[in-house]
Amino acid sequence: MRRLRLQQVAVIVAVLAVVRPALCRELQNNGTTAVAVAGEGKRSPRTTAVIVFGDSIVDPGNNNNLHTQIKANHPPYGKDFDGHVATGRFSNGLVPSDLVAQKLHVKKLVAPWLNVDHTPEDLLTGVSFASGATGYDPLTPKIVSVITLEQQLDYFDEYRGKLVAIAGEEEAERIIDGAFFFVCAGTDDVANTYFTTPFRILEYDIPSYVDLLLVGVDKFLRSVSARGAKLIGFVGLPPIGCVPSQRTVGGGFHRRCEPKRNYAAQLYNSRVQVLINGLNAEAGFNTRIVYLGIYDIIQELAEGGERWGFTETTRGCCGTGLIEVTNLCDSRFMAVCQDVSKHVFFDSFHPTERAYKIIVDYIWDTYGYLLQP
Repeated sequence: MRRLRLQQVAVIVAVLAVVRPALCRELQNNGTTAVAVAGEGKRSPRTTAVIVFGDSIVDPGNNNNLHTQIKANHPPYGKDFDGHVATGRFSNGLVPSDLVAQKLHVKKLVAPWLNVDHTPEDLLTGVSFASGATGYDPLTPKIVSVITLEQQLDYFDEYRGKLVAIAGEEEAERIIDGAFFFVCAGTDDVANTYFTTPFRILEYDIPSYVDLLLVGVDKFLRSVSARGAKLIGFVGLPPIGCVPSQRTVGGGFHRRCEPKRNYAAQLYNSRVQVLINGLNAEAGFNTRIVYLGIYDIIQELAEGGERWGFTETTRGCCGTGLIEVTNLCDSRFMAVCQDVSKHVFFDSFHPTERAYKIIVDYIWDTYGYLLQP
């Protein structure tokens, strides 16, 4: 880290004067803030912040007050979260962005940009702009009235302005330079926009639709890079055909993994890696993008989860487990499984916290050495 000038030191001292009381209160409450995770007074995390873009996999509650049906701010979501609170995370507990922040020793939870009164440490260590059911296809968020990826970038611009206001321009630049930008989207494009609605499947075959998505990916990654990102972790697609809802609607009587959806995911993953390699090699492109493949580990969980002690790999924990998700997954109207830890999926689309932990551990074992600034 470069030597700080005296005026920078003054800025940081001023910020700490504001932040330290809040940190101390949080340490007394649960001992899991950024400083607690890293070890206050001993060392600072190499990664300064975790900044998140994407869909429901990494949405911690940005959809809560939108005029959309795509929400998780009601039970049973959050049943195993601290305080059993349905924060808007599409899980029984934590989501991957939280687990990534912990792996990087930044903090325990990544707050949403919307619907939260942010503390200074929230802003200094990053937030999530993700919105459940969004995607790279411009049509995807419009169908369900959620936040587009372009709007997420606008929110980042607002976030940067607030960061400058509390820390100063030079410190804000240092934080963004050292931040890990985590991007996770694309599943809703394939599962919902292409295979569920008639709007794209009549116009595009699978390869041409993947090409459409790649146009969106390229534009988005260039936009994130232009805003100062030095390191982006880009999540590939899972075996979409093995997700419970997709087994139900496309897997036949026996609800097998649906091959066309999986083919689309594999083709996308292959082509997006070529795109990422090209960006990384492009002269003047000042961002390093790390592709994070999750297809194999989720396929293992969905088809051989017994290896990790799961006894239910094809149904969600909510209701019948066949189709219930978002507003259809509501414990006021349906039962919830007794032992969530035995399920790979919590609803018919999203994994349980335990499965997420296995997936993030896999990411770290495979790519962790590449994920430091």
